[in-house]
Amino acid sequence: MKAQTPPKFLAHRSYRRRRMIDAARLLPLLGLFLILLPILWRPAATPEPDTAPGGVYLFAVWLFLIAVAFVLARRLSSAARDEGAADGAPDDGAR
Repeated sequence: MKAQTPPKFLAHRSYRRRRMIDAARLLPLLGLFLILLPILWRPAATPEPDTAPGGVYLFAVWLFLIAVAFVLARRLSSAARDEGAADGAPDDGAR
């Protein structure tokens, strides 16, 4: 008798969840890159540094990272909840 081979592809739900986990793991690296990016900016023609555009940029990056982390956390928690319900695990709401 032949041994059963595992399927070559993951289920769609499992695949999406793993990609979201990968995105959550890469988010700090993206944040580090975006925060260090102003170092590469060329200074303006004036000898004094222009801090206003850099400050606005850093604040925008900070808000962007918070929003992306929030969306990823919500989707991952709902995916874990759905996966737990599909497995038949009781959902008592306690964490």
